[in-house]
Amino acid sequence: MKIKEFMKRKDIVISAKRYGIDALGAMAQGLFCSLLIGTIINSVGNQFHIAFLTTPVAVVGDATYTVGGLASAMSGPAMATAIGYALNCPPLVLFSLITVGFAANTLGGAGGPLAVLFIAIIAAECGKAISKETRVDILITPLLTIAVGVFLSWLIAPALGKAAMRVGDIIKWATELQPFLMGIIVSVVVGIALTLPISSAAICAALNLTGLAGGAAVAGCCAQMVGFAIQSFKENGWGGLISQGIGTSMLQMGNIVKNPFIWTGPIVTSAITGPIATCIFKLQMNGAAVSSGMGTCGLVGQIGVYTGWVNDVAAGAKAGITSMDWIGLVLISFVLPAIISPLITALVKKLGLIKDGDMKLD
Repeated sequence: MKIKEFMKRKDIVISAKRYGIDALGAMAQGLFCSLLIGTIINSVGNQFHIAFLTTPVAVVGDATYTVGGLASAMSGPAMATAIGYALNCPPLVLFSLITVGFAANTLGGAGGPLAVLFIAIIAAECGKAISKETRVDILITPLLTIAVGVFLSWLIAPALGKAAMRVGDIIKWATELQPFLMGIIVSVVVGIALTLPISSAAICAALNLTGLAGGAAVAGCCAQMVGFAIQSFKENGWGGLISQGIGTSMLQMGNIVKNPFIWTGPIVTSAITGPIATCIFKLQMNGAAVSSGMGTCGLVGQIGVYTGWVNDVAAGAKAGITSMDWIGLVLISFVLPAIISPLITALVKKLGLIKDGDMKLD
């Protein structure tokens, strides 16, 4: 009874809703406000040649950072702090999670966001438990929160990163299949990875996923982002359209936990557009491999495909950029996901598996 009273007093609620919906949903917003906003800023700067956005504004050690680079570098702290906010952490715990998030995300590699989710929750609840229980709260609470978080980051974050790369093993295996099957598997798996709290971009970069496989990956990511953006437009309006379509479909993870059937449309769409990309349009990503896992986030995926075309033309590997290239890119990236995913979702709704409000973002 004393333990229950203590937990209630400290607002420590161990439940699937608190951790799988509230914390996960907040983490997605933290990711959007750091990594994804940084990506968008970089894309705008590079495409419109805005010097302030493309010139390094800070140097840390041997690393230089643009404005967008600074925002992206803070993804770990942003996600952890967002989780702490969702868990109603007191100020000293909340601010201590900045260090925890940086450690977990850095040591987690491709599984950084997943590591942040698990580790920040544990560190936050430990911090909440000790908060205001001693006369030196300003010392003890940050020490315990950071100690727990950094220790767990050292202990399990690398393992979570390796677990995330198991997704990469599936992708690597799929790239050896004939284009039709490869297109389906790579598109579906990378698209799912994009929406899950793992880094699809890091996985694609680690696997150097380019060529037809990179094109399939772009298709899968676009199916998720554009699919969710359009099929949830009724509930989320223009703000949701932009935040999911240009930002990240991970914003829907909290809702997916509540009702996995809302994921049906984007996943089935990726299984359709993937082989269309590889077999009909021969869509290749020969730009930076990291762009294969970005989809429509800041239009990085589309810009990567275009820069790949330019590089291939310059190298003599491609005669020129054709109208069919552009038609394929636009159809795969925007048009087909915007049509197919909502149609599939409407069918699932008719079956009574999805109801209005299931995709509402906070």
